[in-house]
Amino acid sequence: MKKKHLALGIGGALGAMVAWKLATRPRTVYFEDSLEILHHSDHSKFVEIDGVDVHYQEFGAEHDPVLLLVHGYTASTYVWHAVAPLLAEKGFRVIAIDLLGFGYSGKPKYFDYSIASQARMLQRFMNRLGIGKATIVGSSFGGAVTNWFALDNPERVEKLVLVGAVINDEPMESVLMRLVRQPGIGETLSPFLIDSRAFLKFRMQGTLHPTSHHLITEDRIDSVIHPLQAADAHHSLLTTARNWNAGRIERDAHLLTHPTLLIWGEEDTVIPLKNGEILYDKMLNSRLVVLKDCGHLPHEERADLFVELVSEFCGNSAGRLEERSEEGLEIKQVSQANKEPEPAS
Repeated sequence: MKKKHLALGIGGALGAMVAWKLATRPRTVYFEDSLEILHHSDHSKFVEIDGVDVHYQEFGAEHDPVLLLVHGYTASTYVWHAVAPLLAEKGFRVIAIDLLGFGYSGKPKYFDYSIASQARMLQRFMNRLGIGKATIVGSSFGGAVTNWFALDNPERVEKLVLVGAVINDEPMESVLMRLVRQPGIGETLSPFLIDSRAFLKFRMQGTLHPTSHHLITEDRIDSVIHPLQAADAHHSLLTTARNWNAGRIERDAHLLTHPTLLIWGEEDTVIPLKNGEILYDKMLNSRLVVLKDCGHLPHEERADLFVELVSEFCGNSAGRLEERSEEGLEIKQVSQANKEPEPAS
């Protein structure tokens, strides 16, 4: 009887804690209250798409070639804060977007947050800004969105840069992601996990190579966690995970013939290098650069080298890169393909 009462007491306490957490979290995070946290807030702009405000940051001259930067899952424009101004200095109009449900863009409940829907939003975003064609740079989940967009709108893409890009549903196979995808369980767990600075630091340690752990500062944690803390952000994260469905990227990669730069960290444990090798084998005009001592975020971990590679790739009409020694301090290999396209299935 005592054990039963103890179990009931513990269950009641846990239930009360969950109810308190759900009731006290903010409904949303407002841009105006985030200016001290947001990097490059003076470059922030908003555009309305289908009645929803979309946040983006813009650098460089209006008539320079456009680089459109698309972040990954749980991320925002913050992941580009080091490279966006540097790319602009290289002569590009750099536009970093917050996908719907992330950062400081709107997070409508009706949106399904699928890769396909985000790609359609990207098309509308380019239309609203009057951008006919751009080189699109996609990181992780943003790489899947970028690829999907290119498959549906090949004429709108100058070149592609894919950085540790998602190409299938393997990221959803971890124990944690299986749990949060379950109705009820995800709603209960997500506010506690997302609001935990210790958990976020733990995730960062797994995302970045050990040589890049110096990047895990209080400023970084504040910048990442702040736009994720509200109820609408929790909803968009869960809905994205539950509507992931990225298999088309790997299946149809051979249909993409744009000059494509694949940048992968050799020690990427989030989206392992084998995924970059799959894309390199399938994509006609691809180049694969593998960075030594680098994890999932080359644009943060090797910012200067990333800018050098992207600038060189975009500056060459065919998207070729100079051959670099495999004995280089930072680059393990540069592979360049120019294969006959596979027949469409």
